[in-house]
Amino acid sequence: MELNALLDLLMFVSACLLLLSGFPVAFALGGTALVFAAIGISFGEFDADFIALIPERIYGIMTNDTLLAVPLFVFMGVMLERSRLAEELLESMALLMNRVRGGLGISVTIVGALLAASTGIVGATVVTMGLLSLPTMLKRGYSPAHAGGAIAAAGTLGQIIPPSIVLILLGDQLSSAWQSAQLEMGNWSPEPLSVGDLFAGALLPGLGLVLLYIAYQTALAILKPDSVPLHQAATDGTSPTGDIQNVPLSRIMGAFLPPILLIIAVLGSILAGIATPTEAAAVGAVGATLMAGHRAGSQDTRAVYAAGIGLAGLLLLNQFFDLRLDQEDAGPVDKIAVLSASLFCGLIIWGIVVSLLRLQGQKVLQEVMQNTTRISSMIFVILIGAALFSLVFKGFEGDEYIHEFLSDLPGGKLSALILVMLVMFVLGFFLDFIEITFVVVPIVAPVLLMMDINPVWLGVMMAMNLQTSFLTPPFGFALFYLRGVAPESVKTSDIYRGVIPYVIIQIFALILLWFWPELTTWLPEVIFRSAS
Repeated sequence: MELNALLDLLMFVSACLLLLSGFPVAFALGGTALVFAAIGISFGEFDADFIALIPERIYGIMTNDTLLAVPLFVFMGVMLERSRLAEELLESMALLMNRVRGGLGISVTIVGALLAASTGIVGATVVTMGLLSLPTMLKRGYSPAHAGGAIAAAGTLGQIIPPSIVLILLGDQLSSAWQSAQLEMGNWSPEPLSVGDLFAGALLPGLGLVLLYIAYQTALAILKPDSVPLHQAATDGTSPTGDIQNVPLSRIMGAFLPPILLIIAVLGSILAGIATPTEAAAVGAVGATLMAGHRAGSQDTRAVYAAGIGLAGLLLLNQFFDLRLDQEDAGPVDKIAVLSASLFCGLIIWGIVVSLLRLQGQKVLQEVMQNTTRISSMIFVILIGAALFSLVFKGFEGDEYIHEFLSDLPGGKLSALILVMLVMFVLGFFLDFIEITFVVVPIVAPVLLMMDINPVWLGVMMAMNLQTSFLTPPFGFALFYLRGVAPESVKTSDIYRGVIPYVIIQIFALILLWFWPELTTWLPEVIFRSAS
C-alpha cells in the first residue's frame, strides 16, 4: 500500500475513534486533519498549499445562501416546540380518533408527521412526543412495546419529511458533488441541483411512510386488539365514551389550522417556485413567532392575524409582481403592488413586534434564541471541521482511491451503492447525521454520481437509510432519546421490540424506492423541470 493511501486510511480511522470516544466532533475532525497534514508534509506526501485553501473554504461556508436556511429552520422548530404546539395537536387528534381502536397510536403518527413538516428536528420531536404521549398511551391500556415503537418511529419522520435539516445539509453537499461529478464527465453546463429538488423528491416517500405506519397500526388493532384499546379518554379528562360531536370545532381548528397553514406557506412556497428554501425558512421563522405570540396573548389577536394576512399577501404579490424598488419602467400596477407590499410589511412588523414582546415577557424568547444559537453554532463548527478533514483527505488523493475502489467492485454501480448504504447505515449507529453528511457524503457522492445515479434519488435514499439506522436496535439514536424520557415501567427491551416492525417497514420502503426511483424523481420533474 502506498504511504499516502495508508495515511488516508489511518486518518479516517483515527477520526472515527475520536468521535466514538466522545471528543467534540468539530475538533476531532479538524484536529485529526491538521495532525495528519503535518505528518504528510514531513514525509513529503502532502502539498502544504492545500492548507492555504482553508480560509477560502470557511468563507464559502459562511456565505453559502443555502446554509442560511439552517438557523432559520432551527429557530422555527425550537419556537414551535416551546409554544406547546405538539401538546395541542395530540389532545385534539386524540379527541378526533376517540372511537377508533388504536386511535391514539394513529394520532401520534399523524402528529409526528405534522411536527416533522413544521420543525424538522428529530431529537426534539422524539423527546416531546415521549413526554406528552407515552404516559397517556400506557394509562389508556397500550402495551409498552406498541407505545414506544409508535412514538420512536413517528419522531424520526423529521429525517425524511421536508423541510428537514437533514435534507438541507444533504442538498448542499450533494449539489457540490453533483457539479464536480458532471465536470469530471465533461459536462461543462450541468443542470443545477437544489435543496428544493430534494424537498420535492422526499415528499411522496415521506407521506408514503406515514401511510405505511398507519396501515401497520390499523392491522395491529384488528389482529391483536388486546395490545390497543378501543375507547380512550380524551386527554383533557372528558369521558372515554365522548365523541367528536362534543368537541368544539374552534378547538380542533385552533390546533390544526396554524401548523397546516405554516406547512403550506413554507413547503408550498418552495414547491411553487415562489421562494427559495432560505426565503421559505425566513417565512417559517416569522410564522412560528406569530403562532407562539398568539398563544402567549390569546385575548388580543389583532396584531397576529394582521401579520398573518400581511405574510400571505406578500407571498402572493411576490409571485405575480416585480416588487423591486429600483424599477425604471414601473407602471401604475407595479407601483400599486409595491405600495401594497409596503403595507403588508408594516402589518408583519406590527405582529412580530407584539409577538416578541409577549414572548420576552414570558421568558420564552431568550430560551429560544439560546437554543437556536447553540444548535446552529454546533452545525456550522462541525461543517468547518469536516471541510478541513475532506480537504486534507483529498490532499492525500483519498478521493481517487475511493473512486478506484468503488469502480473496481464486482457488480459495478449496484455493488458500490449497496456498500455505501451499508457503511452509512452502520455509521448511523454511532455518529450523528451531521457528521455522516459532512464527512462521508463529500467522499463517496462524487464517485456514485459519476456512475449515472440520479442525485435526487440518491439523496432521498441516504436520508431514509439514516432514518432507518436511527431507529434500529440496539444503537439507534431515537431509541436513546425515548429511553431518556420514558417511565421506569417501560423497559428498554419493550422499546426495542416495539420498533422492530417499523424498521421492517423502513426497509420495505427502501426496497420500493430502489425498484421504483420514479417515486422520488417524478415530482421534482413535474414541478421544476416542466416549468422551465
